[in-house]
Amino acid sequence: MSVTSVTPGTGEQPVAGTPATRGDRVGGGLLDPRQLVRSLPEAVRKLDPRTLWRNPVMLVVEVGALFTTVLAVTGPSVFAWAVTVWLWLTVLFANLAEAVAEGRGKAQAATLRQAKKDTVATRLIGWTPGAAANRYRDEAVPAPELRQGDIVLVEAGGIIPGDGDVVEGIASVDESAITGESAPVIRESGGDRSAVTGGTRVLSDRIVVKITQRPGESFIDRMIALVEGANRQKTPNEIALNILLAALTVVFLLAVVTLQPLAIFSKGWQAAAPDTGAISDAGVAGVVLASLLVCLIPTTIGALLSAIGIAGMDRLVQRNVLAMSGRAVEAAGDVNTLLLDKTGTITLGNRQAAEFLPVDGVDAATVADAAQLSSLADETPEGRSVVVLAKNEFGLREREPGLMPHASFVPFTAQTRMSGVDLAPDTATSAPGRRIRKGAAAAVMKWVREHGGHPTEEVGQLVDEISGIGGTPLVVAEHVDGEPARALGVIHLKDVVKSGMRERFDEMRRMGIRTVMITGDNPRTARAIADEAGVDDFLAEATPEDKLALIKKEQEGGRLVAMTGDGTNDAPALAQADVGVAMNTGTSAAKEAGNMVDLDSDPTKLIEIVEIGKQLLITRGALTTFSIANDIAKYFAIIPAMFAGIYPSLDALNVMRLASPESAILSAVIFNAIVIVALIPLALRGVRYRPASASKLLSRNLLAYGLGGIVVPFLGIKLIDLLVQFVSGIS
Repeated sequence: MSVTSVTPGTGEQPVAGTPATRGDRVGGGLLDPRQLVRSLPEAVRKLDPRTLWRNPVMLVVEVGALFTTVLAVTGPSVFAWAVTVWLWLTVLFANLAEAVAEGRGKAQAATLRQAKKDTVATRLIGWTPGAAANRYRDEAVPAPELRQGDIVLVEAGGIIPGDGDVVEGIASVDESAITGESAPVIRESGGDRSAVTGGTRVLSDRIVVKITQRPGESFIDRMIALVEGANRQKTPNEIALNILLAALTVVFLLAVVTLQPLAIFSKGWQAAAPDTGAISDAGVAGVVLASLLVCLIPTTIGALLSAIGIAGMDRLVQRNVLAMSGRAVEAAGDVNTLLLDKTGTITLGNRQAAEFLPVDGVDAATVADAAQLSSLADETPEGRSVVVLAKNEFGLREREPGLMPHASFVPFTAQTRMSGVDLAPDTATSAPGRRIRKGAAAAVMKWVREHGGHPTEEVGQLVDEISGIGGTPLVVAEHVDGEPARALGVIHLKDVVKSGMRERFDEMRRMGIRTVMITGDNPRTARAIADEAGVDDFLAEATPEDKLALIKKEQEGGRLVAMTGDGTNDAPALAQADVGVAMNTGTSAAKEAGNMVDLDSDPTKLIEIVEIGKQLLITRGALTTFSIANDIAKYFAIIPAMFAGIYPSLDALNVMRLASPESAILSAVIFNAIVIVALIPLALRGVRYRPASASKLLSRNLLAYGLGGIVVPFLGIKLIDLLVQFVSGIS
């Protein structure tokens, strides 16, 4: 087994229409403002400290709010109560961000639950493959009572009672409850399209299904739990960031506590608010210090961190991809190597006619006419593509077999490997009888010899040239009455690379991702497709063992690997890959081995999954940068307000020229709460993503969110200060 490196070509590739999920446009669903209202009850329930302890930053804010509440009750003042209310709102807004993210998942789960109905299954007792009906019996049992290994019969119109594999029969199945797609799919025993999902409906025929799920572990059960966030575990990077935020919180907590005596002594706030009612100096100092602590610790990212992770999984669900864990989504963002199947992913999957190559003495139009006539009875995709190419290249109108009574059509079969037409003599024009054949080179040349002709060296050269560049040659020949048969030319069939693939691989390269095409073709064919598509490497004549060995080799170099698969033979590689995307049409073994399932069974979606993962990481990094940067403005607002009484020179730091110490502190607290709500849509939608190198992305984030995190709070706190003064003047 070897991986051959190729140098991508520089030829231009036509770009298809811009899909909604192109790399530079990865986004999420829009935030419905009504969802904020619907999520408020859940946000209030999350105020329970037993729930909030998982977020240490917001737990400290809640403790601070409780502390100022006690101070405001024991020594009431407008200032103390205003600060207390906004501290509680800060915690509530943080919970709201998480509740909104979870609420979108719960809405999707409610739809999925419609597929879970009280289904009665027909369980077969004593059934064996091919057994006569009198050799086994059936019984009706509730679907929840089915166990792994049970055999059930599902007929047209019935609901499949649980996840399993078809062991007998073939049927059309409606999977719209799972995938959202209304078009039915075919499920049959054997092969890679045998897996069925509980809750889907059989539309035609009958199938026998072997249940593979364990009780309470059906595919729909897992989907519901995952989209609701019940099983969402924090990713390693998320845990590391939480530890960092907790450490910063502890540092600021210790620093603020040591300032208490100095804060009581300075009494800086009394210059603007001499009448504090019943509250003591120590009480006022406590309120001020609580405000300082909440404004200094990274509350913004602490409030939004969980929502960012949930929204990342939600964006995948919107694209009909089920991630089994947040770790898988995050790993997708760090992927270094992409393993992609050639057929159906890079190419269209069916070979198509690309060119008519005539032999000497014959023009291309003659070859096209004969090729089209001989392909009218060829219903394979390759045969239809010959008809279309002749029509497009030479204007030959497709002829209907039923309108050609003098013609006898020979359909393509796997045994003859040819198709053709026999034209009877035309007495009106004195045209002799004519027979045309098109098919595999060996089969057609044998037909030529059988009808008195001889293969020419020129035909052999054309066949070898097409094979040498990875194409498939089809020979076109004719036999006219009274003459020996002869070859007219060769049709070049080729795997057609999907439009826009070169552009997408260029995007992957700009992101530092290496792409490897995996194919069962010979190395010569694989190289030709790899050159045209623009992938970095290819693995030819790949076996399941080769795929697994390649993944391990990549991982030994410290790289993260992503791949797709749908068959049982892909299961080991899917399990080994850091991101293994199983096709929903694949086997149960493949879906169990992967950590993502594509409900649309679209292999090209792996590229979008990587882009969504990178968007998740970028969003988290951008909002962390913004959160830390916006503390700078709060320093300039609160520190001068606290200590200007004892250190008048600190008033020089009041660069925003805030009206009073009391107004400055209150404005900083209000901004600290409001900015969380303002950033909820960005956390859910994600930062706009464009493919670029890590250094460019870092520079852009520092410029946009680092500088923005400094400038926006200065403007926001100043505007709130003006509003506070306006309201105070009215009152």
